[in-house]
Amino acid sequence: MNGWMNKIVKVNLSSGKQTTINISEDVRRKFIGGRGLGLKLFTDMCSANVDPLEKENALIFSTGPLTGIIQTAGRYQVTTRSPLTGTIVDSSSGGFFGANLKKAGFDGLVIIGKSVKPVYLEITEDGININNAEHIWGKDTHETMKILKSELTPNISVACIGPAGENLVPFASIMNDKDRASGRGGVGAVMGSKNLKAITAFGKKEIPVSDPEGLKKMISTINTLIDKNPVTGKSLQLLGTSSLVNVINAHGMYPTKNFQRGVFNDAEGTSGEKIAETILQGRSACFKCPIACGRKTKTSKREGEGPEYETLWAFGAQLGINDLETITEANYTCNELGLDTITSGSTIGCAMELYEKGAFPEKLKWGDSSIIVKLVEDIAYKRGIGKDLALGSKKLAEKYGRPEFAMQVKGLEIPAYDPRGAQGQALSYATSNRGGCHMQAYLISPEILGSPVFLDRNSIEGKAEIVALFQDISAAVDSLVLCRFLQFAISIDTFKDMLNIVTGMNYTEDELLKVGTRIYNLERKYNSEAGFTRKDDMLPARFLEEELSEGASRYRVVHLDEMLDRYYKLRGWDENGIPSEEIKKELGI
Repeated sequence: MNGWMNKIVKVNLSSGKQTTINISEDVRRKFIGGRGLGLKLFTDMCSANVDPLEKENALIFSTGPLTGIIQTAGRYQVTTRSPLTGTIVDSSSGGFFGANLKKAGFDGLVIIGKSVKPVYLEITEDGININNAEHIWGKDTHETMKILKSELTPNISVACIGPAGENLVPFASIMNDKDRASGRGGVGAVMGSKNLKAITAFGKKEIPVSDPEGLKKMISTINTLIDKNPVTGKSLQLLGTSSLVNVINAHGMYPTKNFQRGVFNDAEGTSGEKIAETILQGRSACFKCPIACGRKTKTSKREGEGPEYETLWAFGAQLGINDLETITEANYTCNELGLDTITSGSTIGCAMELYEKGAFPEKLKWGDSSIIVKLVEDIAYKRGIGKDLALGSKKLAEKYGRPEFAMQVKGLEIPAYDPRGAQGQALSYATSNRGGCHMQAYLISPEILGSPVFLDRNSIEGKAEIVALFQDISAAVDSLVLCRFLQFAISIDTFKDMLNIVTGMNYTEDELLKVGTRIYNLERKYNSEAGFTRKDDMLPARFLEEELSEGASRYRVVHLDEMLDRYYKLRGWDENGIPSEEIKKELGI
């Protein structure tokens, strides 16, 4: 089949056995690849009772039919059950690893079991070798990549965990190509639980394409669309994702001191503009990406990539810190140790509020930049105070008797947009299948950035419809597998054309959207079987009851229940948010 390599291998690390998984044409058409195919494989293999850190849990790496072919298509998806939230989780990363996995001849990799000793997987066009990794166990991610490149070939892409994953921190990430992260939901801890330190991939196989001439024209069209869009053609290229700092702060929804405020008085000092003035060394890009939103930076001590917008916030305004150098150092440390920056910073912020309110024994004060990098290290190694912080904010706040101070949904920390300033984004957070996530439906795009059109951010009218639509589109795009930023510049109709040109299939726009709907409902079905209901589609009480007191979003709270009722009805779910038998039958799940 064009676009696919038609090879998915299951590796049992307990026995060392490798088996090929055959995927029918019907399943490929219904789930495509990436997030969709990973979900299908996972739910067929693992029940909703599987322990995330036991050997029975599957860890699935998947590419899509456009991977390695078209702009931004170097990405891959990781699917598993999250040790942080208990939900099904998909986590995406850019760079070059996805393209190399595909060009080695693989659409996906399913990992089960647990090795007795640390190992890494070496993937080439000739197959998969399970190699001893004892000499790199304990190394940080950068050291691990450097050693493996020196032992194998500099051309390989490496996806690996750091000490945080080895120590089973439930929000450990998988890092690839040095500073790209499959960051959210603790996929790195699942990898560590299997004694799997790294996966290397390299290949040069040609990916079959149905219409090569049509593909050339499509690539040209996509470049034009990217250039014309003000987000992809200008702001992301000039300032990267950190271009959002001043924008979101001006809207009064830049979370400060654990979401107690929506305005950070020192935002300018930690903005994309300030990065460009002070620590920026250059731009970086993932596979075939003309946007090049990555930032190469350098502090007085070391150099690396980032921080991105979410990280600037997580170690900045969230903690009341305006020291750009400290924020950047904390970002570097998270990348090297393999930690999700959003959960790391947000959990520290939760602890700071606990201390402020007399509920936490350790002295953690707002704005104290001197302790942040050490706290990150302590989390990764679960030492001292880090053992508590490594619980994540939900369990931390519960332990100290103040669960309301954890700014999370389903156990996943909410990122850098206060939902009181954007009603649609609030609903998106609440109904995200993986928890407090902005990526499964980025309503900041229409509510703040006016893309594709401006929506009244303070109104609840039509928000259920637009959230469901964005969730379905995003699930489909994650199955192709493409960068979320392309959604600023490209419509679902163009995504459909891209898929048809590469595969030779005849998807309609409605059918591609239905793929997204099917994915979202199957994820929801799995979560429902795991015990998640309407009570979990809930925001912290702060957002529902406490008005912001300053800034452009002052006097506002989230009106969640009204939107949630409408959303469930649209989805065909019952009053508890569980998919009906009718909708499951219609979607074939």
